[in-house]
Amino acid sequence: MEKFTVHTGIAVPLNSANIDTDQIIPKQFLLATTRKGFGKHAFHDWRYLDDAETQLNPEFNLNKPAYQGASILVAQDNFGNGSSREHAPWALTDFGFKAVIAPSFANIFHHNALGNGLLTVKLTSDEVNELITYLEENPGEKLTISLEEMYVDCAGKRYCFDLDPFYRHCLLNGLDNIDLTLEHDAAITAFEQQATTFMVHKA
Repeated sequence: MEKFTVHTGIAVPLNSANIDTDQIIPKQFLLATTRKGFGKHAFHDWRYLDDAETQLNPEFNLNKPAYQGASILVAQDNFGNGSSREHAPWALTDFGFKAVIAPSFANIFHHNALGNGLLTVKLTSDEVNELITYLEENPGEKLTISLEEMYVDCAGKRYCFDLDPFYRHCLLNGLDNIDLTLEHDAAITAFEQQATTFMVHKA
């Protein structure tokens, strides 16, 4: 998993609350079990005017020229609610997003996102509204998110946030569940050897 320390990128505002996982990645695209290839289907119903995904909706922010290459998403309350699907953060990261900023996140999405290297930043509703207003008035503006110092910087103004120390450690060091397990490789090997010896003697 890629390390997240400090990231600067174009921020795209989606001024909507209750953006659920079926809006992030509709169920008809949940056919693969690998993490790649879902980005082109992210926000399918909003990004495209046809099911074949050949006609972009020019009114949707992700399709506007100023927001091309966006890597930070700013949305309203209860982002990622609905059915539990790890494909939702897969779709967002495959699209190119590194972080999502919102006042609140659905609990399962929040944990799925962090476990897949997608930083979820919780700010207050007033702070998010301020960011969205600024980004809508200044399309293509970049934000800086420092996980090391726990702040979001927008045009010189800083917004502080908190994150569970465990997830912060994982993101700062690029550790997924497999990496975390391998950190205990020596202890696991010692236990296996001990268990093997015990079974031999018992036999």
